Amino acid sequence: MLLSTVLATLLASVPALVQAYPQPGACTGYCFTHDPALYRRPDGKYFRFSTLRGIEIVTANNIAGPWTKVGSVLPNGSIINMPGNKELWAPDVAYIQGQYYLFYSVSTSGSQTSAIGYATSPNMEPGSWTDQGSILTSAPGQTPYNAIDANLVPHANGRDFYLQWGSYWDQIYQAQLSINGPYVFASGNHNRIAHDPRRSSMEGPTIFYKKGYYWLFLSVGACCTYTPKPADEYHVNLCRSTSPSGPFVDKAGKSCQDGGGTNFIHTHDRVYAAGGQGVFTDPTLGDVFYYHYLDPDAVDYNSAKFGWNVINWSADWPTI
Repeated sequence: MLLSTVLATLLASVPALVQAYPQPGACTGYCFTHDPALYRRPDGKYFRFSTLRGIEIVTANNIAGPWTKVGSVLPNGSIINMPGNKELWAPDVAYIQGQYYLFYSVSTSGSQTSAIGYATSPNMEPGSWTDQGSILTSAPGQTPYNAIDANLVPHANGRDFYLQWGSYWDQIYQAQLSINGPYVFASGNHNRIAHDPRRSSMEGPTIFYKKGYYWLFLSVGACCTYTPKPADEYHVNLCRSTSPSGPFVDKAGKSCQDGGGTNFIHTHDRVYAAGGQGVFTDPTLGDVFYYHYLDPDAVDYNSAKFGWNVINWSADWPTI
């Protein structure tokens, strides 16, 4: 009787642990994605951009779908003359000075020979994108970083722009950008803003400004090879700063340059290895955190799904 009571108590506590994170918002239609970038056009049409196929374009009239695959940003690949220029990775999209800018990565798996390029469009529709080529490259022995996973953040002053990027090699870097019509230039001052000396696996920086802080979201842990499941599962950590260029610290005050990072989302329930994240503001839902995740019973690339949750800003640090 005593043993059964103990077991019942333990079992009753499991749902509370499992529900530490809410379930992802609904997704219907075409829900496969990897490293998604999400944007809602003023007419209410949602665009979701994803790694591969020249940056896949998927659209819907609601964030929950149904999502429909409609084409690619650069169906013939990038003009950047580098291995991997047909597939393209890790998009990020922004609307600046009357047009849309989409940043993408050119690389191959495990390589530091990489580039960040960009394309411009008046409306984000397939067939409307103009490839503008590269703004940043990396190579073994020439740069400490890997030039992939770009993310653009505007300064709160509305005039200045910053680009952050990085994956594994010396981790996360940043440079100020100059934007003039279709022309984008990165300054030569490349500063590291996040680093963990205990691990090499940090990538996909995203910065979002809210409540007087620049919030730095980072994908951390083993990505893309999941058999056997790694001990350091892919997940998202968070740091913040009052400046877009840092210094960034976590909730405990530890520097993001020295392994700091407050966990924002981790594996839970049917959500495995969440990451490749972004944040955007929806006129109805408010600020939305979006990402890809895997089914825990099918932990391979092809099982990656689109996940999203509304961000709760009621406390000092945000949660989903």
